[in-house]
Amino acid sequence: MSRVRTAMEELIAAVIASPEYREFDRQKQIMKEHPELKRQIDRFREENFRLQHSVQSDELFDRIDEFSRKYEDFRRNPLVDPFLNAEVEFCRMIQGINQEIVEAVNFE
Repeated sequence: MSRVRTAMEELIAAVIASPEYREFDRQKQIMKEHPELKRQIDRFREENFRLQHSVQSDELFDRIDEFSRKYEDFRRNPLVDPFLNAEVEFCRMIQGINQEIVEAVNFE
């Protein structure tokens, strides 16, 4: 087995053992018990993604403020915010790993 393959398997094991992944996985399991809520979260995420990638920068602040008000009650659900926060933390960790690898190999 190549050194890269071995290192990758070690990295995967470290990611799976990380608090970020473990909390995200725990939150995913909770969402499996609430499929309708998970569908609502998916719609929220999709709308948020579209907003972030389609609005001109001069109107982005107002649109995000409007979006936040629209979903304020939804985010108060005691199951929603922990799931979204765990997802963000896990995604940031993965993005950080990717960024460090790309920078280290001078990939442009």
